[in-house]
This record gives sequence, C-alpha cells and structure tokens, in this order.
Amino acid sequence: MNQLDALKQFTTVVADTGDFHQIAQYQPTDATTNPSLILKAAQMPAYRALLDEVLSQHPKAAFDETMDRLLVRFGCDILSLLPGRVSTEVDARLSFDTAATLARARRITQLYQAQGINTQERVLIKIAATWEGIQAAQVLEKEGIHTNLTLLFAFEQAVACAQSGVKLISPFVGRIYDWHKKAAGATWDEAARAGVNDPGVQSVSQIYNYFKQHGIATEVMGASFRNIGQITALAGCDLLTIAPELLAQLQAQTAALSPALSVALSRQSPIERVVLNEAQFRYALNEDAMASDKLAEGIRAFCADARKLEALFLA
Repeated sequence: MNQLDALKQFTTVVADTGDFHQIAQYQPTDATTNPSLILKAAQMPAYRALLDEVLSQHPKAAFDETMDRLLVRFGCDILSLLPGRVSTEVDARLSFDTAATLARARRITQLYQAQGINTQERVLIKIAATWEGIQAAQVLEKEGIHTNLTLLFAFEQAVACAQSGVKLISPFVGRIYDWHKKAAGATWDEAARAGVNDPGVQSVSQIYNYFKQHGIATEVMGASFRNIGQITALAGCDLLTIAPELLAQLQAQTAALSPALSVALSRQSPIERVVLNEAQFRYALNEDAMASDKLAEGIRAFCADARKLEALFLA
C-alpha cells in the first residue's frame, strides 16, 4: 500500500489546488482553493474558457461579482469530481470588515445554491482568521453556512475559532516552518527540526490535542506543506490539505505509515482550557511575532493575487 492510501485510512485527504484536472488521479475527499490557486489556474489555457464564459454571461457585472462567479464556477467543476466539500474564499481585502465578509459569504453561498449545490454539505466559505473574520464566521455558522478559517498561525486564533463554533480551521504548517527557518538563519538544523520537531507540525499538534481533549467539534485541517515529512508527522489529523505535487510523492512512497495524532494520544499532554475576549486575542496575536508576521503577509499576498485576477477580466 502506498502512503497516500495509508493516510486516507485515518485522515481525510484534501486536494489543495484550483487545477481540477489534477484532482481525479488522487481521489481526495475534499478540495480547497484560494485566490493564488485560482489565479494560477485561470492563467492556464485549459481554464481560460471558464473565465471567458463567466465574462460573456455577465458582461455588466462589477469586478467583485465577477470574482465570486468565477470562484463558484471553479468550485462547481471541482465538486463534480469528488464526494465531499470545496472551500471557496471570500476576498482577502475584506479581512478586517465583518459586515462586508458576511455579504460576500452569503452571495457565494447563493451562487452555489443557484447551481443546485447543497451548500450545507458541500461548501465551506473560507475566511482569514482575523478577529473580524472569526466574528463573521460565528454569524454564518448560526445561519447554516459552514466556514473554513484560514491563514491560521497562532494557538489563540484556533481558540477564538473554537469559541465561535466554526466548522473547520486550516492551521498553516509550511509557512510557520518558513518563518522559523528564516529567523534561525545559519543556525537552522534541518534534520533536528524535522518531523515531530518541525515548528509547524508542533503548532498543529498542539491545536489538535487541545480540541480533542476539550471535546471541541471544530475540525482541524493541516495546510501549507513543504515536504511529505510534515504530512506524515500529522497523520491522524482530522484533515490534511495537500498540493498535487506532494500527493504524487505520497503515492510513490510505500513505507509503513501509522497515526501520529489520535484522540487517545491527545490525552497524554493535558492543556488547560483557554477563553479569550477580543482584547486578549489581539494582544496574544501581537505578542506572537511569527503569527502576526505571517497573517499580515498572507493577507497581502492574497489581496495582490485578487487584484491580478481582476486584471484578467480586462485582458
């Protein structure tokens, strides 16, 4: 048995791509997208027809509506290839605006419903895990619109998401790893910081163990991987969203794989229950240089790619 098939026995495997032509060969359960992935796909000749279709059908639509229609168009095609859910992201430029995030999330949901998609079962609205984004997610969950809180780097972000009852969170492994490696510079020891000692792996493990210890229903989906060692060190996590090139590497590996995370194992290192208000959340995030740096950087990058995607509408 290859490692991808082994991983599927105890973790839901999610494809992290906007290139849905790559999805079928790996047979994931779910798929996630983001502005960068959709931009990359939309620039491929194979997908230009989708963009042209949206533009021709809605020639007078504003950029923001065209963006949402394009995201939903990709999402519908992705859903036709897998049994589970697709995550579709709200424009990152709204990351600090709760009301605007709510409006866009509701519109994306309505666009999916207009295509006959059961959104409660098959769509997650992806929102940056800022305080404002988390508050929007709390409202959406109460309306039956399920959410995926992304750009999550700090334990406190995960705690706030759990308090708000979000469906799923996406803590970023690779970007945490990137920050610590860059900060360490020449002193970084790759071998010593691999596997369970990887700072990104440790972050997701802490969140997973905390959620399971305290019976928190929010699903934990590790994201943003740099190598398959990070993935195998999180085997057993609720979900893992993995880029196609790493799915291929897992498919090529036959080494034995067993769960590194489980509900039973989570009880071995008790973590005290944490409750955060807005001031405590903002202070904790500010104190965490890695998390505040990577959250800001991630939002900026997604905003830049959203602008590039809009530029394609005029090309």
